[in-house]
Amino acid sequence: MIRFGLLGCGRIAKRHSDLLGGNHIEGASLVAVCDPIRARADAVAGKFGVAAHYDMDEFLARKDIDAVAVLTPSGLHPAHVIACAKAGKHTVVEKPMALRLQDADDMIRACDQAGVKMFIVKQNRFNVPVVKAREALDAGRFGKLILGTVRVRWCRDQAYYDQDDWRGTWAYDGGVLTNQASHHVDMLEWFFGDVVSVHARAATALANIETEDTAVATLKFRNGALGIIEATTAARPTDLEGSLSILGEKGTVEISGFAVNQIRHWRFVDELPSDKDVVEKFSVNPPNVYGFGHQAYYHHVVDCLENQRAALVDGLEGRKSLELISALYESIETGEEVALRFTPRLSRLGVVS
Repeated sequence: MIRFGLLGCGRIAKRHSDLLGGNHIEGASLVAVCDPIRARADAVAGKFGVAAHYDMDEFLARKDIDAVAVLTPSGLHPAHVIACAKAGKHTVVEKPMALRLQDADDMIRACDQAGVKMFIVKQNRFNVPVVKAREALDAGRFGKLILGTVRVRWCRDQAYYDQDDWRGTWAYDGGVLTNQASHHVDMLEWFFGDVVSVHARAATALANIETEDTAVATLKFRNGALGIIEATTAARPTDLEGSLSILGEKGTVEISGFAVNQIRHWRFVDELPSDKDVVEKFSVNPPNVYGFGHQAYYHHVVDCLENQRAALVDGLEGRKSLELISALYESIETGEEVALRFTPRLSRLGVVS
């Protein structure tokens, strides 16, 4: 049994606490929660009959916590993950893992030195339609990849940002690219591979925040494919979609719904009898933008910890996504195309003369 504690009892904590405290994850239990805002910690703890803490050091000193779900503002993730690692706790870190690459490196190093695992929450990778699309990709059914597109068209009004003073700030949250669209940016890179360069634009269209609420970007992948990111929290009056489109020479798949859960298109040149089943049986739109992936993700975490398996999204994988997001912001600030990987031009190393 993996015993979990929750660090941070804000908005996303409901999803994690319902799964862990509600005994929906086989092999896992919730034993304690921690938040400096007493009312928040007490509410979650009271609902599930677990201990409430208001001091992180006291919380981490507990011997009955094996792993901590770090659900605090993104800008605080580095300090909190490093503290967990020093206390000998594995961590499950909500996206994004950090806001700066140096912080991500420090987190990875701290976990390695402490001999603990770090899991970055990318639950959309576990959505059944996404899993089926990935199986098709691995089987070569798309052929040459041509174009990938992600769209996040969600509604986050001013009341959402006013819930906490850290929301929409550069220091602790970032904008729509960092927060709401980070899962979708991860999807694009997971399916299409390494990004060579990006060009992005952004605006703060409706929300009164420091960061952007709307952004668009184009990407060039190493395999020659192109990518498009469209992200906004300025959709009104409600959420519209969170979608992924994959276009290849031999097939097209589009997964939409609120949270990349509903198959809109599934067509391949070389059809299989199972294609009909995929569309009919594996396409479900969730009740909210969180989708259904968290449950499958926690099953994966428990399996990795109990059986010493490698994480699908560890610190290094989470860092890749952060590097791409950082490049998008660099392009927004400079107005220029930004390269992600160094490519030697003049080096003679390894070149046969």
